[in-house]
Amino acid sequence: MHEIISATGLKNAIQLLESEQAEKGQQLKEQFLITYESFKPVNLLKSTLNDVNSSPYLIDNILSTAMSLTTGFISRKIFIGASGNKFRKLVGHILQFGVTNFVARHHDTISSLGHTAVKFFLRK
Repeated sequence: MHEIISATGLKNAIQLLESEQAEKGQQLKEQFLITYESFKPVNLLKSTLNDVNSSPYLIDNILSTAMSLTTGFISRKIFIGASGNKFRKLVGHILQFGVTNFVARHHDTISSLGHTAVKFFLRK
């Protein structure tokens, strides 16, 4: 800013700063309304669903995780059965952990084998 020498220069500088303040205040109000609208639950849900739809890797990761957790849980239930044996339950939990990790690491291979098996059985 330049040095103000006269009273008219001071008035002009004040008017300029007041107009800048009014403009920035208006911009702040508009941005607040935009932010307020975006934080409404409906809009949050919409943006989340749009993000999920636009990200194929996210859907693939969710399916992979669900598949690995489900197979681990099923393998533990099959191994333990209705047994009340503490050792068998411990081994069942270890088995669930191992199967879950294996399926999570190799879900692409397991999926392709599953698709191949389904095609083979449906072809006959």
